[in-house]
Amino acid sequence: MAKQQWLTDLQTTITKGQLLLDESLSNYTKTELGGLADLLVIPETVEEMQATVRYAYEQDIPILLLGNGSNMVVRDGGVRGIVLHPVKLDVITVNGTHVHAEAGAYIIDVSKAAAAAGLTGIEFACGIPGSVGGAMAMNAGAYGGEIKDIIVKSTLMNRKGEIFVLSKEELELGYRKSIIADEGYFVVSSDFDLQVGNQETIDAKVAELTFLRESKQPLEYPSAGSVFKRPPGFFAGKLIQDSGLQGKGIGGAEVSTKHAGFIINKNHATATDYIRTIEMVQAEVKKRFGVDLEREVKIVGEPAE
Repeated sequence: MAKQQWLTDLQTTITKGQLLLDESLSNYTKTELGGLADLLVIPETVEEMQATVRYAYEQDIPILLLGNGSNMVVRDGGVRGIVLHPVKLDVITVNGTHVHAEAGAYIIDVSKAAAAAGLTGIEFACGIPGSVGGAMAMNAGAYGGEIKDIIVKSTLMNRKGEIFVLSKEELELGYRKSIIADEGYFVVSSDFDLQVGNQETIDAKVAELTFLRESKQPLEYPSAGSVFKRPPGFFAGKLIQDSGLQGKGIGGAEVSTKHAGFIINKNHATATDYIRTIEMVQAEVKKRFGVDLEREVKIVGEPAE
């Protein structure tokens, strides 16, 4: 079979990382949903990541980047081709007011490292459950802050495995968008510029935002986080709440009663349940308010056979 050949070929270059055939992606997504990946590659180094991307390009194999799985729904039929999961590329270094973070690091951990060094500007990220790569691709934001406020540059990789650097301006960061997502680039690392702050003020802000997140979001259940983008002039959660959809869903998926913007895997949902619940919410909000809710989460993979 083709995937066995991919495994054999990549074993010559992926010597530190992991190569896993027919691996269930439900183990790697925050929804705890998703079918099997033909081949899951977990590189230990940038060189192994690069070798994987180059191999996929040369052999014309589809390749999907999976960050920490917080903003993605993988269909029950799984993913054909190679899934690249650079979660072990997670080094964070602080040098003065400059913070360098590899793509697989959690943006929450970057926020914590900055706070520990007495740096301010990234407190907003203390509640964003994504990787640096994912946060860069979607210009993640919360509580009045966005990645574009603090980014200096990103080191990226294209689909050929070529590595290059883009400045803040070249990244074309907008509301939940970037050139990274538009062009399908892979993030290798990112550099942020912060300011020296008052430690007590920083700690208080982090504590406040952490409390807000834990008290308002349904963290006790698996979910893909905030499902929809904010429609112009509205709040997605308020529209969903006013549509009477909280507590409703399909199969084991449900619109959270704690935060209407979240759809939770409440009771052994399938990815099909989750996606159909998203579609139900979109249809009902459109019917009641005439507003089209655009998904923030990505849906990937094949439907169940």
